[in-house]
Amino acid sequence: MALLHNKNVVIKGISACVPKRVVKNMDNSYFSPNDIKSFVQNVGVEELRTSGEDICSSDLCVAAAERLLKESGIDRDDIGILVFVSQSPDYYFLPNTACIIQDRLQLSKEILAFDVPLGCSGYIYGLNLVASYLSSGQIRKGLLLVGDTASKIPYPRDKSSGMLFGDAGAATLLEYDEGAGGGNFHLATDGAGYKAIIVPEGGFRNRFSTQSLAEYTSAEGLIRTPNSLHLDGFDVFSFGITEAPKTCKKLMEHLGISNDDIDFAVFHQANKMMNEKIRKKLNLPENKVPYSLKHFGNTSSASIPLTMVKQIRTELQTKQNKLLLCGFGVGLSWGTAYVVCDPLIVPELIEI
Repeated sequence: MALLHNKNVVIKGISACVPKRVVKNMDNSYFSPNDIKSFVQNVGVEELRTSGEDICSSDLCVAAAERLLKESGIDRDDIGILVFVSQSPDYYFLPNTACIIQDRLQLSKEILAFDVPLGCSGYIYGLNLVASYLSSGQIRKGLLLVGDTASKIPYPRDKSSGMLFGDAGAATLLEYDEGAGGGNFHLATDGAGYKAIIVPEGGFRNRFSTQSLAEYTSAEGLIRTPNSLHLDGFDVFSFGITEAPKTCKKLMEHLGISNDDIDFAVFHQANKMMNEKIRKKLNLPENKVPYSLKHFGNTSSASIPLTMVKQIRTELQTKQNKLLLCGFGVGLSWGTAYVVCDPLIVPELIEI
């Protein structure tokens, strides 16, 4: 049972960055107006931020980290661990992008720096991972970077995903603080469902070939290539509305807390219909569940911190907040965190 507690750790600040480029789904030329209207109504995504060819996930994360480090005023040499969570690294096979980011941010060479290739659950896993390293006090400060240029993964003509994914990066600063309550987590995995969200070709299991770029129509009538994202909407929807409420309830029951002990519940921004079903299963009021889907889409690992920065920035800056955070998706992998945060450093959303 992956119920975990990391004490003596606090979150000090969160920042997020998106590309300046705005793509409105109603302007999409691949799909009919009726299909687009139905998608916007059910999924809740009206527009996306997309990076094009010139911006990588690391660029978005570095911009977010630079602003957060500047506004926090800490010595960069004090950062002892850097974790980069992404499924769109600078280089597919090697080297780790975290190593490149260490140099770009001019952090100390006496640092742990590595990548974690997770998507939708990545922010929760990343928080737990960095907090685990900090909780003993041997490392005093850590930087968690999460980001994806998820818009580059689907095939543009694929109705299931071509209007869903946007790009974003985020940085979270954590510190050792003796006596602090830290964070509580529930983490879980079901690899039997790995085919529900997958890029079938381009890795070592199925190597890239000229046929990887060949367009074809699936049995469900979806236009794809073997080297693009394959999203099984039905399986993902069923998984999300089942496991997300269960993981939240399991952690809450473990901690003996109720909805009254939650100021905000921030979920991975998967799909408005899905997330609303999750909210209702948990009996959470609308004012406690912020969304960023409408203007940013599904931003994979960055969706939770992006939503926090964009939607509840003032509250995070000005008062203590009890937060329930839940990520779920590709893997299949999911997790929930419950953290109590004193007022945080939260710069305005950055655009590059």
